[in-house]
Amino acid sequence: MLKSALGAGSLFGFGLAFSTMIQPRVVLSFLRFEDMGLMLVLGGAVVVTFLAYRFVPQLLRQPLLGGTFGAHESVLDRSTIIGAAIFGIGWGITGVCPGPAIAGLGAGSWELGYAIGGIALGALVQGFTVPRES
Repeated sequence: MLKSALGAGSLFGFGLAFSTMIQPRVVLSFLRFEDMGLMLVLGGAVVVTFLAYRFVPQLLRQPLLGGTFGAHESVLDRSTIIGAAIFGIGWGITGVCPGPAIAGLGAGSWELGYAIGGIALGALVQGFTVPRES
């Protein structure tokens, strides 16, 4: 299981670096509608994800690494909307998203450590403010 996670994470990080999503200036120019190259990356991700969710459970009896396929319940509530707004504002100000920030560190962009610190602090605050399910 660890090898597959390492392989998938490495492939994902390589894809982020190859598509230049680890460069905040590229992301910010995309968000300002100055450079739409990342639209192909995002569009490709949406298509692949849609096809995987739609057809993989029909093609395989069970996931490749065991377990079962299941539906993911999503809830659109106040907390989700506020969290999405905070995420979007942070992304728009910095041009940094959590996955690309980690991949950027791996590519030697040490200044992204500040963004990762902020992401970790936000996750910590969220952990303290959301009631735990029993």
